[in-house]
Amino acid sequence: MVSDMTEEQPDRIIHQPVRTRIMAALFPLDPGAMLEFRDLKILTGASDGNLGGHITALEKARYIEVIKDFKAKRPRTRLMLSAEGRKAFDAYRTFLRALLDDGG
Repeated sequence: MVSDMTEEQPDRIIHQPVRTRIMAALFPLDPGAMLEFRDLKILTGASDGNLGGHITALEKARYIEVIKDFKAKRPRTRLMLSAEGRKAFDAYRTFLRALLDDGG
């Protein structure tokens, strides 16, 4: 999916508080590094169901990748930013900086 952002409007997929928090949590990680669902839940303050819905939206947009596996026989969900997601979030950050610098 191509970024859903124009010079005048933010990316509608990212521009939602919980999704922005998800992307902001994943962005500083090295490419390919993953964050566990439980840690993302703490960082975003979202409930399991709410966080899951936003993760699904970002995954459909190909902004994040979801990896489900087991650790010590317990299910685990991890997330990482895709290359496309990294590019989209970087553009989103640039958009916000310009908006703040220009005074809206």
